[in-house]
Amino acid sequence: MPNCIAQAGEWLRHGKISPVELTQQSLKMITALNPALNAFITVIADEALAQARMAESEIHRGKWRGPLHGIPVGLKDIIDTAGTRTTAASCLFKDRIPSQNAEVVRKLKDAGAIFLGKQNLHEFAYGGSSMISCFGEIHNPWNVAHIAGGSSGGSAASVAAGLGLAAIGTDTAGSVREPAAQCGIVGLKPTYGRVSARGVIPLSLSLDHVGPLTRTVEDAALVLQAIAGFDSGDPASVDTPVGNYAQFRSGEKSRPRVGIPRKFFCEDLDPEVASAFEEAVSVLRSMAIEIREVDLAVPTDRTLQLAESYAYHADHVLRSPELLQPETLRRIRAGERISSEVAEEKRRELNALREEIKTIFEKTDLLVTPTVPIPAPQVGELKAHPDQLRPRELVLLRNTRPFNVWGLPAISLPCGFTRSGLPIGLQIAGPHWGEITVLQLAHAYEQATSWHTREPKHPAVSQ
Repeated sequence: MPNCIAQAGEWLRHGKISPVELTQQSLKMITALNPALNAFITVIADEALAQARMAESEIHRGKWRGPLHGIPVGLKDIIDTAGTRTTAASCLFKDRIPSQNAEVVRKLKDAGAIFLGKQNLHEFAYGGSSMISCFGEIHNPWNVAHIAGGSSGGSAASVAAGLGLAAIGTDTAGSVREPAAQCGIVGLKPTYGRVSARGVIPLSLSLDHVGPLTRTVEDAALVLQAIAGFDSGDPASVDTPVGNYAQFRSGEKSRPRVGIPRKFFCEDLDPEVASAFEEAVSVLRSMAIEIREVDLAVPTDRTLQLAESYAYHADHVLRSPELLQPETLRRIRAGERISSEVAEEKRRELNALREEIKTIFEKTDLLVTPTVPIPAPQVGELKAHPDQLRPRELVLLRNTRPFNVWGLPAISLPCGFTRSGLPIGLQIAGPHWGEITVLQLAHAYEQATSWHTREPKHPAVSQ
């Protein structure tokens, strides 16, 4: 069976495989591996097979919708699906059934994608470990003793383990890229406003992004093509032309100027992460006009995110605090005393930072950093030392968070493994609306290495 969208899409289009067969394979993998990974909260097998039969009929009649037609995908369970519960991994929402689809779901349906179900996450997306969930923690398919990252942990684990060919996650401080790095796959955060967040339960409206998790860079581009675009119903959506992401490879021979912001992003790295990053930079030297160090003033203030998270959850805290996980409740309440005046001032500062970052791209085309400073921690370690959970998450999200503040497009892709077999990620970021340039360098690096070809052994979900 094909394990990437690009190949599967061609096979589907030409009848070498059917959407039903592909969907059945995904459902078989979910049945076999989800008990160990805990990646899915809700599986909609009957609906998925019905969608697959419809896709099969359409393709057979020559009504092919594009490369996602008949492709089985998963959705982070923070994205509204009409008629299917959307829980945000919270006991507060465990029986919540939306009446409307999120805009990103509508677009995927139009593209012919098949929905397998809703994927587990860190409760309300408020964390980078996926250890806190009404439905239990998520485990890494490379070694279930370790976390899968978060908050889109179930989405990343699913794609890495073959429980579907793609997933849609959300990223407020790194929640697509960080779990992608921890699980050895590709995670893409587009420019802020590029993909509609309407119908996505918010964590921080000024920082929330929606993006794909896939096995390859090309697959990420194909999914982005389907979900990108202006949405007048989303105040954050920006009416700017959608690039031809699906054809990004047509100009990838251009050689970019690459900047490495070593200060901050390369400090206090795990030695194996540091070594993998330097090896990745060596590979990139043959693809760039130049690679040089650049200095960046990195924003670290989290006041706005705290304030916006509390604003959304204030009524929940007042009426049903017992239905929130204690650690989530603590994090939400951290924004309780931030005034609306302070929050508004922080929004103005955010807009200024997004303007200021543009100047760095006058002298460089792309920025490259390690995605995550450390490999995936052990589940048992974090359970044994709960006081270390949040500090460890802040380390995990350290290198990804600034790109949410700046609103820049950024991708994570595999660049190595630790001696114990845990994945390591490389992050590439570009200017606003520069997704194609990001995709081009990421794809060139991916094709020059073999990290993306590795898969967890099955039934490896072993320790």
